[in-house]
Amino acid sequence: MSAESEPTLSAPPAAGLDDASALRLLRDGHLEVAGRLVEATNMTLYCSVRLGGLAAACVYKPVRGERPLWDFPDGTLAAREVAAFEVSVATGWRIVPPTVYRDGPFGPGMCQLWVDADPEADLMALIRSRQPALRRMAVFDAVVNNADRKGGHLLPLADGHVYGVDHGVCFSTEDKLRTVLWQWRGRPLSREAVNVLARLERELERGALGRRLRELLTLAEVEATWMRVRRLLDTGTHPRPSQDWPALPWPPI
Repeated sequence: MSAESEPTLSAPPAAGLDDASALRLLRDGHLEVAGRLVEATNMTLYCSVRLGGLAAACVYKPVRGERPLWDFPDGTLAAREVAAFEVSVATGWRIVPPTVYRDGPFGPGMCQLWVDADPEADLMALIRSRQPALRRMAVFDAVVNNADRKGGHLLPLADGHVYGVDHGVCFSTEDKLRTVLWQWRGRPLSREAVNVLARLERELERGALGRRLRELLTLAEVEATWMRVRRLLDTGTHPRPSQDWPALPWPPI
């Protein structure tokens, strides 16, 4: 197994908050709905959240606003978003903005810190690029089995970091990887990615990550996640598109 090298990246905290403060704010703060993102498939509410002297914008997706899907159990999308955040934390790559599962004005759901993307960013150019931040995201998507990595789910920042959002259709036990990030298909994983995957394998098997995911997903889904990590380590390469499932989400942006 050969591994390519990449520089490491330390992403700044979103919205000027460190992650611990952001999580406390999201978990315990007062949510106030300001509007709805009408282009989203499921109910997605733009909110403010306040706690003491802290305040931020966030996205709140109540379970009751989820539309049923034929290939994912009803009422599970919010928990999958939180599970994706937990994997993101375990990688150290900070791909997913701080996300919690909490009660809100329309019942339980996921609450995620709002991130303002760089308005000058060219999404089409970004998607075609080979930025290290995107390569990390491609590995992350392979781990969580992301069935919907659209270009619009990328939030590039001016400093080069790229956040990813909308992870409700992840963690299926079947191979459902659909993404616009196929630049590295079949290429050797970077040394950094191999090290991160080895850590994920340990954490899933006998660490805090495995215990946390079992609170959010089914046992079969957690085991399938471990198997995907093990497969990536065994092959040493980025996955190729499946022959049995569309490789690209629709619409791709």
